[in-house]
Parts: sequence; C-alpha cells; structure tokens
Amino acid sequence: MSGFAFKQFKVEHDQCAMKVSTDGILLGAWADLSHANTLLDIGTGTGLLALMCKQRAPHLMVSAVEVDEAAYQQALQNCQQSPWRDISIHHQPIQQFEAVGLFDCVIANPPYFNHSLKGDNAARNTARHTDGLSFAELLGAFRHLSHQDSRFNLILPTTEAQLFITLAQQQELYLNRHCQVQAMPNKPFSRSLMTFSYDDGEVSKSTLCIRELSNAYSQDYIALCKAFYLNM
Repeated sequence: MSGFAFKQFKVEHDQCAMKVSTDGILLGAWADLSHANTLLDIGTGTGLLALMCKQRAPHLMVSAVEVDEAAYQQALQNCQQSPWRDISIHHQPIQQFEAVGLFDCVIANPPYFNHSLKGDNAARNTARHTDGLSFAELLGAFRHLSHQDSRFNLILPTTEAQLFITLAQQQELYLNRHCQVQAMPNKPFSRSLMTFSYDDGEVSKSTLCIRELSNAYSQDYIALCKAFYLNM
C-alpha cells in the first residue's frame, strides 16, 4: 500500500491498524502548540501527529508513545525518513511511560469506541476501542506527565467528546478551545477538536466545515491544512 505524501514528509501506513485520516490531519494542524518546548504524542500510530507538530514548531522536543509493535516500527521508520530524526518514539503502554521531565503540550487521537462490536483485527481493535486505554486512563496519563501550564489537544466524535469533557472536569481539567467539525454544510457536526488545561477560564468556540456542497475543500479547511497537503 502506498503511503501518504505531505509537503515536507511522507507517512507509510501499511503496517498500522489506523491509517492516515482526516481526523489526524485536522488535529495536527489545529492543536495549540504556543509557548511549548516539549510535546508528547500519545498513541502515535504512524507518527503523523508527531511529524505535523514538528513541522509546525521545529524547536519542539517531541516524544511519542505507541503500544502496538508494528505501528511502533512504522512510526520509527516514518520519523527516521523525515527531516526530523530527533523525534523520540517509545514502545510501551502510556500507563507505564515515565519521562525525564513534564511536557508542555500533549496531543492524542485516542481510541473512542466503548462497548461496541469488534472485528477480527486485534491491532485495529486496540487502536479503535477504549479497552486498552480508557478516557479516565488517558486523562490520568496527562495529569501524570504535565505541569500547571500544560495543554492537552485531542479529537473525538461529538458524542464521546461530551463524555470526555465531563470526565475531564472531574479530574480538574477544563475545556479551553472547542472547534466543532462537520463534513459538509448539510451534515451534522461529527467531530470535536478540543484543548484542555488546568485553567478554568472562558471557552473559545468555533466551527469548521471540511467540504463545500460542491465537494471541494472549504476555504477554512484549506487555510488550516495547506501547509501539509501537496496539492493545496
């Protein structure tokens, strides 16, 4: 299977259960990286988010964690073949990960299926279902690996996002930025891009439509992602 070529790097994803997706590209382009010097990508998969964040902020010291062996090897390959070979990839569950220092920024495109039927592909089940990494464990990992000024960026389907916001508040983490995403103007919002922190302040809200009714990419989506797509 051919990989996905971006302007500054290429992502091979034939060994990964979760392929390069619009969700990942949205999050990598939208995430708040301001004032950050260190970043952790939880469940890096192909390494896409780590690579996108490194392109946006080359000064970042980026670490990434992946539990699946095949995905870990592919992330290693993708990062080694990119302009940013200093991205550090770790093969272990995030629940067991210990870092030398705390991270200014954490990013994740996490598994979100709760109690849904599974297929026969064990790696894909791990990548898509919350059994191996529940929302509570994900929030716990952020708290363990962050400091008072850290931010946590992630994307979830709309329904799961509301559950995550509630669970975050219970752990004294608060929604600061929230962008609701719809595929087309005549479709309901289906994804939530979110930034959390320890600061219980006013929430910055926005919306994004990926495609026009003509099926062409919207101007807002192009403005967000043009630094990455080859033909934008």
